[in-house]
Amino acid sequence: MRERLEQLDGLHCAIAVHRGQTMLEHYGSGEDFTWNTPLGTVDFEAHTLHDVRSVTKSVVALLYGIALGDGLVPEPAAPLLASFPEYPDLAADPDRARLTVEHALTMSLGLEWKEEIPYNGPANAEIAMEMAPDRYRFVLERPVAEAPGVRYAYCGGASALLGGLIARGTGRGLADFARDTLFAALGIDRFEWIAGPDGVVSAASGLRLATPDLARIGQLVLAGGEWDGRQVVPANWLTAMLAPRLPIEWGGMYCYQWYSGEMAGHRWVGAMGNGGQRLTILPELDLVVAIAAGNYDDPEQWRTPTAVLEQVVLPSVT
Repeated sequence: MRERLEQLDGLHCAIAVHRGQTMLEHYGSGEDFTWNTPLGTVDFEAHTLHDVRSVTKSVVALLYGIALGDGLVPEPAAPLLASFPEYPDLAADPDRARLTVEHALTMSLGLEWKEEIPYNGPANAEIAMEMAPDRYRFVLERPVAEAPGVRYAYCGGASALLGGLIARGTGRGLADFARDTLFAALGIDRFEWIAGPDGVVSAASGLRLATPDLARIGQLVLAGGEWDGRQVVPANWLTAMLAPRLPIEWGGMYCYQWYSGEMAGHRWVGAMGNGGQRLTILPELDLVVAIAAGNYDDPEQWRTPTAVLEQVVLPSVT
């Protein structure tokens, strides 16, 4: 097993927890970055922080559920622009007035958004958003491309809006809210959350976690939001969050900032990030797999986490 893992391109860390027991814990070494800042060659260990990139979006969905359970953020069906009253000109546009929070949760805003190119300049919409003087207006004023709710279209701006709703509703920065309501409950005491030039942390891709702590988040989801006898995330939110909503071109389904699909005849739910970051949960197998990798912007980045799951972990539990 170890020899196979060491052969996988760009694999930094892999943790698999089966029936509550760690069955795989692998740490490698390799070149790494935090966003576009090179870190050189890193020897990874259990405590080493790693960009989780767009897995951040799925963590934000958990935070939204916690805030929703406390009545601090609007329900998914609520009008989105009602939470951004500083943009009356946008709210006056009937096409934008139809936007709801759920459209952000499902990345179906129907606004123009180009994020399929490398994250190395403002031609990428997420980078342009991070550089904008007002990230929320930048997202909400994108040209209308189609009716909302019709189609999933990848959009880090949708996640930024959710982060804004949480920060506004709780009156706290997103990182502070995460630390006190989610991470502390799981015993996660080390993390970083990268902020843009405006000082606002990136709800789309800024979180850095140690891979064992990412696995803990997966275990929390697998356990229906409960940890050490405490309901950290409302169970009804997890049910809603992980319900398949819209099809994705590669064959999976998009939920509320999470993905779902089928693997080896078993349904999985999970989170994905640029470079090969993965958090995959297979409820029927009582299995959680967390993966950190360094194949950023590589069109073939999916190969390494897929090999960990399909060639190493699943044959050991099925």
